[in-house]
Amino acid sequence: MSKLSRRGFLAGAAAGLGALEIAATPFTAAAPEQQPQSGGGPRLGLVTYLLASEWDVPTIIANCTEAGFEAVELRTTHAHGVEVTLSPAERATVRRTFEDSPVRLASLGSAFEYHSPDPQELRKNIEGTRQYLKLAADLGCDGIKVRPNRLCEDQGIKPEVTIAQIARSLDEVGAAGAELGVEIRVEVHGRDTSRIPVYHRIMESCTSPNVFVCWNCNQLDLEDGGLEKNFSLLADKIHFVHMRDLFLEEYPWRRFLTLLNGIGYTGYCCAEIPASTDPLRVMRYYRALFLAFQDRI
Repeated sequence: MSKLSRRGFLAGAAAGLGALEIAATPFTAAAPEQQPQSGGGPRLGLVTYLLASEWDVPTIIANCTEAGFEAVELRTTHAHGVEVTLSPAERATVRRTFEDSPVRLASLGSAFEYHSPDPQELRKNIEGTRQYLKLAADLGCDGIKVRPNRLCEDQGIKPEVTIAQIARSLDEVGAAGAELGVEIRVEVHGRDTSRIPVYHRIMESCTSPNVFVCWNCNQLDLEDGGLEKNFSLLADKIHFVHMRDLFLEEYPWRRFLTLLNGIGYTGYCCAEIPASTDPLRVMRYYRALFLAFQDRI
């Protein structure tokens, strides 16, 4: 896609969407025939890390339904209160609430990470992952997000040592998740570890068939040979996607969505966007742009 000015990009998107009157017309949850690709295609969801961090579960469901977002990744430790401290009855209530709604609870977004050279800290993160895997299973959620967060060269530890440790940890939690029917989705994240060649080495060293990629749409995806090359290294393992602000031009959104369609991806692309004083308006515009990009592929 040729590089467009911000004004040109927005004008083009607005022209393609004029009939939708997106600024004035309320959105409802998308029906199957409204999906952008006849064969399914990527579907739109929301990460609650920023925009919805202060919302409770009923508010999340209501706003996602009104704005046409099909799924949600609940960030742990946020105001939703969906944590391992929930009793069995409370877990059943949360599960039933989502199952009775148009919004799918697709993922739990944890911050568990496995790079620490401190054995106690590492074990704490592994055991915490196990607890949230059980929570995900109880909620009917089929995946949780974890991450690498850094290499430890500044502590005198060679990259290959940290990479091997992260991979072993992913194998362990991957096996635990497989027993519960819950996927481990590893976010492309962290200092050094968000570079695709480094991240790829971690995934190549991991042997569990239950460990998958959560593509994160980082600017570093465009380095080390470019988007297409980096995407090809991970394409067969991508099971979840985080997307940033579609109004920004820095990331080649159409090229990326074309690549997803090329591998037959029908999973969720969850918007990880900043908080707003007018969140429904932002979500409606976001969905409109997402559909516009899909329509032009």
